[in-house]
Amino acid sequence: MKDLRRYLVLKYIQYLVLSSSNAISTFLGLLGSLYTIIILQSAKVSSKSTVVLISSLAKADILVSVSIVSAMVLWAFEVSISSTAFTSALLQNLLTANAHVSCLLLSCVAVEAYLITFFPTDSRHLRTVKNARLTSRIIWILVTAECALFQTDVLLKASSTSAPTRSPWVVLFHFSSMAAALLRSLSYFLGILLRIANVYIYYKIFFSVSNRSTLKMK
Repeated sequence: MKDLRRYLVLKYIQYLVLSSSNAISTFLGLLGSLYTIIILQSAKVSSKSTVVLISSLAKADILVSVSIVSAMVLWAFEVSISSTAFTSALLQNLLTANAHVSCLLLSCVAVEAYLITFFPTDSRHLRTVKNARLTSRIIWILVTAECALFQTDVLLKASSTSAPTRSPWVVLFHFSSMAAALLRSLSYFLGILLRIANVYIYYKIFFSVSNRSTLKMK
């Protein structure tokens, strides 16, 4: 569990502390995820709701691996990504999906830590493996739908340049463009709220644990 805690700290720094991921944090994150996936295969690790969320978090880095490998393959075959808007957007959407899934899962882990600290008995019926798997599944579905909308917007933009002015494609393009812009703004503000919420949760947990330790020493 100590290794899993270190992994969570690494992921919190990567997604909720740093404003944007860099090469070093991405590389360390991928190594941490690979190590975590290997650890979770051990029979010594019990199946708990937190473990389910961490497992889903580690698997989210597969999207980063796919994006990096795809970019390297395109570079090796001297294919210009900038010349293909669809391909460029697809690789970017893989990174976006990874970041959004990771932020949401980390926030779920924070909420669970809050419940364990302040409502250990009352929240036991909520902190089940079944609920954790359901939550992870919902997060993946929502983020997949989000990135599908972003990808559709790029595809329609490319199609609208050759479509007639009064074509139904133009109306669909405007609708998709507005929806994508609204969703990007919503995701941005949600990201800020999640950062604030996570800081507040761990602030409360830290001082609660500190107070308990002080009382025990007395």
